[in-house]
Amino acid sequence: MNDRMRKASRGFTERVVVLLLQNFRHTQNQVRQIQAQLILQNLHPNTRIAHLFIRTCESHGLLDSALVLFTTLVPAPHVYIFNNLIRAFSQSQTPHTSLAIYAHMRRNSVHPNNFTFPPLFKSLSDTRHVTHAQRVYAHALKLGHHRDTYVHNSLLHVYAACGHVALCRRLFDEMPRRDVVSWSVLIAGYNNVGSYDDALLVFENMQYAGVVPNRVTMINALDACAHSGNIEMGKWIHGVLKRELDVVLGTALIDMYTKCGRVEEGLGVFWSMKEKNVFTWNAVIKGLALAKSGHEAIWWFNRMERDGVRADEVTLLAVLSACSHAGLVDKGRKIFGLLVDGRYGFCPDVRHYACMVDVLARSGRLREAVEFMGCMPFGPTKSMWGSLLVGSKSQGDLELGLLAAGKLIQMEPENTAYYVHLSNLYAAMGRWSDVEKVRGLMKDRELTKDLGCSSVEVEHQRQACY
Repeated sequence: MNDRMRKASRGFTERVVVLLLQNFRHTQNQVRQIQAQLILQNLHPNTRIAHLFIRTCESHGLLDSALVLFTTLVPAPHVYIFNNLIRAFSQSQTPHTSLAIYAHMRRNSVHPNNFTFPPLFKSLSDTRHVTHAQRVYAHALKLGHHRDTYVHNSLLHVYAACGHVALCRRLFDEMPRRDVVSWSVLIAGYNNVGSYDDALLVFENMQYAGVVPNRVTMINALDACAHSGNIEMGKWIHGVLKRELDVVLGTALIDMYTKCGRVEEGLGVFWSMKEKNVFTWNAVIKGLALAKSGHEAIWWFNRMERDGVRADEVTLLAVLSACSHAGLVDKGRKIFGLLVDGRYGFCPDVRHYACMVDVLARSGRLREAVEFMGCMPFGPTKSMWGSLLVGSKSQGDLELGLLAAGKLIQMEPENTAYYVHLSNLYAAMGRWSDVEKVRGLMKDRELTKDLGCSSVEVEHQRQACY
């Protein structure tokens, strides 16, 4: 304990503790010394001190110490202390602890208030505990929070985040009052399950209901426009936003325009933005990669580096994807090599390796792609075998196609498209007995032939690098 800490410990009063917790940087050992003094001086039940101590523990990775202190040594902590603990754990690596704290509250007859539930529901959303969330919601209603929009919105968010959009919609329709958050969460919920047209219908109904959308609503609506190709709605939102375009909304607009095939309009938004970040540059490069403007995407990547913007994992995914679509094999090899060497400050993950496999397979370098997959620090993924299957089909390499199709069936035995491709490959080789074996296997597994067997190519295009 340093001199200042020793002097403070001689006269541990509320004022001294508050000064120590607010104005000093502590080590973990010093935090534990403060905790010992709090117990000795019986100051830990003080709500102001408890709040500051929990925040200090949160910043030093000592939340478990705070949890033990306030759930074992304080007979009946004030609800404010429990709320602080729930909030802190909801933002930690162990959000499930929040539910245990809530259960402790109930066992000790500490009544929650309206500040208890939002962080608790956040924890339940992060841990995907829908059933627990429903029980907490029922308890909140029993305690008289049936008119609390925050409580309703919290469960709404759990449903949306967990993909239970039907439950989300039902609760939304039953709510006595809805605010802009309610509408925004429902739109996001539809986006999460890929129901983009439904999301935009909710957005339109929101206008009819006279609820003014906020920036979160607009971001979710633009995301729905981007994925559904609804350029007219996207342009209408752009017109509304022109006077209040910040970096997040601007980036969302670029993403929407480029995904809808309006690259020039997306670039127009880029140049009009006063502030840009790495996500803004990524939206441009990804858009150009999707538009198969590989050379232009590389130009923008080089411009990004010249402007001093540090690339992230998504940037390199977009650049490698651009190399794949444009057939820039040497450029792709060079960028991937720099990535492996640490030039960009991070190591390639499985997605970057998948992109590199796609670069090689798409350009016809199938054997090199197989060798590359054999040297990876992990096993080949479905996306990689998909790249090889599509590449082998375009190159007429039937043997490699058989290998890829077989691996895909092992990974996803319920996908009929892989069986159809395998059967077609055997047929092309005149191996009719093997064709019958594949058909028999499909029959044994009760799989029916899907007319959309070309979905392998479609799915591969979607998954190869993203």
